[in-house]
Amino acid sequence: MVVQVEDSQLVKQYILGDEKAIEALINRHNSRLTGFIYSKVGDRELTEDIFQDTFMKVIRTLKRGAYNEEGKFLPWVMRIAHNLVIDHFRKHNRMPMYNSKESYNIFSLLGDDRLNAEKQLIKEQIDTDLLRMIKELPEDQQEVLEMRIYKDMSFKEISDNTGVSINTALGRMRYALINLRKLVEANNIVLTN
Repeated sequence: MVVQVEDSQLVKQYILGDEKAIEALINRHNSRLTGFIYSKVGDRELTEDIFQDTFMKVIRTLKRGAYNEEGKFLPWVMRIAHNLVIDHFRKHNRMPMYNSKESYNIFSLLGDDRLNAEKQLIKEQIDTDLLRMIKELPEDQQEVLEMRIYKDMSFKEISDNTGVSINTALGRMRYALINLRKLVEANNIVLTN
């Protein structure tokens, strides 16, 4: 009977200097992580590059002692890979490349499923960033913003639900947007895809 060593134990062994422990972690999660990355980028070579970059970040983080073990090694690694995929799409032209020798067909551009997957991935990241920043707003501003944007309520409905005047609801929305802009700038976040 072969006993499989837990990820957390392999992490500890690697931090203590056992290079084979990181190799075991890479081999253990190779297919799952590769499949995840490939499903997002649709290119084998790019998948390999992002996979390698992911484990380079993992290794640097472990060597710095900055990894917080909570028994969640794989989700942590998947999040690093996810962020690297997002970074790739943000840094590079997201439009498919066409060889000038080939005839140009606008429908090939419109029908590119990878482009839709890329846009979806970027949209998910933008939504995550936005929700995180909304949670940093004062509670009354959060409430008005969520009612207006996510529940599509009118300012009259917001006023009725919160027990404040329409002008107060409008003011809270204005301050919420001003504060969100400040948070976007302070965190250097791009909210467009």
